[in-house]
Amino acid sequence: MKAEFVSRAMLAATALAAQLHLQVDDAVVIQNSNKLALHLLPCDVFARVALIGQEVAALEVELALRLAGTASPVAALAPHVEPRVYERDGFAVTLWTYYEVVAPDLDWPGAYADVLQRLHTRMRGVEITSPHFLDRVVEAERLVTQRDETPALAEADRHLLLSTLQNARERTHSRGAAEQLLHGEPHPGNLLNTRDGLLFINFETCCRGPIEFDVAHVPEEVSARYPDLDQVLLAECRRLVLAMVAAWRWDILDEFPDGHQHGRNILTLLRQGPPWPTLGALAAE
Repeated sequence: MKAEFVSRAMLAATALAAQLHLQVDDAVVIQNSNKLALHLLPCDVFARVALIGQEVAALEVELALRLAGTASPVAALAPHVEPRVYERDGFAVTLWTYYEVVAPDLDWPGAYADVLQRLHTRMRGVEITSPHFLDRVVEAERLVTQRDETPALAEADRHLLLSTLQNARERTHSRGAAEQLLHGEPHPGNLLNTRDGLLFINFETCCRGPIEFDVAHVPEEVSARYPDLDQVLLAECRRLVLAMVAAWRWDILDEFPDGHQHGRNILTLLRQGPPWPTLGALAAE
């Protein structure tokens, strides 16, 4: 979220909390990306704030409600307030339970793989209208073709990204894998290690697709512990994820720190060819 909106977003969240009779003496910024994440104190509520029209919070809230009764490993909405998307002063606000993060277990990869598999099992039984994972690929392709939206992207890089996205999309679709509801981006940044165990957050990216698309977002030592994967499909999904993220880094509205450099790093990997690394491995370099 751009700096000029942060203070307004914080005021909107704290004013909403007061309206809902939650005590707020302080609001601590946990993360600022396309949304602002706040820890409201002393009511101990986690607030996510976005400009109206730049979020799909209603889908996330509906899914959280559906999963709440299934013993799914997901963060819960805040108790004692109505579970919905609140609008105030041009912002969409959702309120969640705040979890204290603790040190991970020794067998973190195994626990991560297990909890992701349990999430997929629970999501398999949820019927909810959601995008298809290839819809996100098509949107990335559209972004790459619109030069006014990606003006800093060199033409050779534009051609590489577009051909990669199209080729990877066709290859993943041709595998004919079973599809189900997915988290969409179950990478380590969307997983909390809490006293209640590992819990997934941020379901605004949920979509339908093969489980390999979800697994493509996790570290290799985690995917190695996830059973019965189509390894060819997993590799293509990793390539697809790399190309999609690279496309987003060139979006003129992207606020990722050092986004263009991150995009150039991914383009280098795409030129080098397989094996395709995970995004986490790229960030660790």
